[in-house]
Amino acid sequence: MTVEENIRKSETRIFKAVFPNTTNHYDTLFGGTAMQMMDEVAFITATRFTRQTVVTVSSDKIDFRKPIPSGTIVELIGKVVHLGNKSLKVNVEVFTEQMYSEHREKAIQGEFAFVAIDENKKPIPIRK
Repeated sequence: MTVEENIRKSETRIFKAVFPNTTNHYDTLFGGTAMQMMDEVAFITATRFTRQTVVTVSSDKIDFRKPIPSGTIVELIGKVVHLGNKSLKVNVEVFTEQMYSEHREKAIQGEFAFVAIDENKKPIPIRK
């Protein structure tokens, strides 16, 4: 399988409903909760791509463009966007959509970097 085919195959999409227990006093999704969901999708994407043990080493430029209100659906999409020798970057986009209409828009975007590690938690090359 080519790298491009593996990138396509490893793209990850997860849907979640935003309930009141995940929102702040403005009735919008907590930023930290959004980042946790994004890191999870990025981790799954990186694992599906490498099929190795990976850990998050950084997050980069997470842009919160739109608030995500309680009672909406979010779709998180993770895609590998950069591949190094021992690391890779995953872009995550978060879209919000109304439950009872077709309205949908991008709310958040960010990148997460991962490193493949061995059983001693030392960085190792990513199998391509």
